[in-house]
Amino acid sequence: MSRLPIVAVVGRPNVGKSTLVNRIVGRRVAVVEARPGVTRDRREFPAEWLGRRFILVDTGGWELSPAGELTQNIRGQTEAALAGADAVLFVTDTTAAVTDDDAGVAEMLRRSDIPAVLVANKSDNPESDLDTTHLYSLGMGEPVPISALHGRGTGDLLDRLLPLLPESSEAEDEDIASLAIIGRPNVGKSTLLNQLLGEERVLVSETPGTTRDPIDAVVELEGEPFRVVDTAGIRRAPKVGDGADFYAVLRAKGALAEADVALLIIDGVEGATHQDQRLAEEIAEAGTGLVVLLNKWDVATLEERDEARASVADRLGFVGWAPVLTMSAKTGSKIKRIGGAVLRSLESLDQRIPTGELNRLIRRWQESHPPPVRKGRRPKILYAVHAGRRPPLIVLFVAGGELGDDYLRFLENRLRGEYDFTGAPIQIRARARASRG
Repeated sequence: MSRLPIVAVVGRPNVGKSTLVNRIVGRRVAVVEARPGVTRDRREFPAEWLGRRFILVDTGGWELSPAGELTQNIRGQTEAALAGADAVLFVTDTTAAVTDDDAGVAEMLRRSDIPAVLVANKSDNPESDLDTTHLYSLGMGEPVPISALHGRGTGDLLDRLLPLLPESSEAEDEDIASLAIIGRPNVGKSTLLNQLLGEERVLVSETPGTTRDPIDAVVELEGEPFRVVDTAGIRRAPKVGDGADFYAVLRAKGALAEADVALLIIDGVEGATHQDQRLAEEIAEAGTGLVVLLNKWDVATLEERDEARASVADRLGFVGWAPVLTMSAKTGSKIKRIGGAVLRSLESLDQRIPTGELNRLIRRWQESHPPPVRKGRRPKILYAVHAGRRPPLIVLFVAGGELGDDYLRFLENRLRGEYDFTGAPIQIRARARASRG
């Protein structure tokens, strides 16, 4: 894979780091809200300026004296991001006095010896550019005045950044498959990602909703690279109480729409809930491959295990094509099996049925089990074609009326009996075609 330069965006809380990330990337990728502590994990985004490509890493707000375990972890995440960075954008608030936290970040950067650009954010007009002189006390050189919110000065900032970046070892990223880790809040999504990564990359807390943004990373499963996205827990809409949660839910659903395969984590102690059923419906509707993971298997009793399996069969029967694995994200037990299930799902998503073979099967099934009469007419399938992949898409050209959902499910079940589509949905669409003769 490519080794693109890595640029860490660091600073104390609420100075506009995520707003700057969104501005440089060119779309809303990081959750932004006017209160500190909204960004909790470090997250990576591809970016480009004047033909130079690099990876931008958004970090949580760094504090000199963090209060509580969560803020201590955020500080640790920031320092871990610096350890892998080639350059740094040190973001400050030009409208505020220099704080102890600002000074602490500056001292940390000087010790690291990583090339850095001092960013004087919230400079909304040329007059406010003159108000950046107090930032020289940080000893980080000349500040670059910008307004991340309005885009003012960001081109000049990136011009300053590019000379600090090493050349990429390769020009392009490989086209690798994408995974989305999906589940209710606090079922172990971030713990699983940390196990797959082999590092404490994502904050893990007993507090539901600790992960807000989806967390992009690259992991290796069965020797193959995958871009994996650990999403914020998708909550039912009425329970999304604040702006950050609202945008996090939208980002999680967006990650699902872009994913090739979803890992749906279910609490193995509680079993599948109505909310898990809704998530499975979202995954199926997105046409994404699916592997169901029953987590916390190490602490579930025999009775709880039986009930969990029964609840999956009951609530998730409509995605019965998805493999169900048991595991413990906390201990790492049985997580190595995930790679094989994901690869099997990808093979199913890419599988194609030859046109002649498909039509012979459709004719045979139609003769032995004709479509039911609807509105006084019996529809007839004239032709079928395997029209798409990821997900597999079968298009039927039909004359004489509409095919009912029951008949489409019948055809799907027959197709699955002939071919192994484990881990992949099959979409079947009927199109009206005038009958010949």
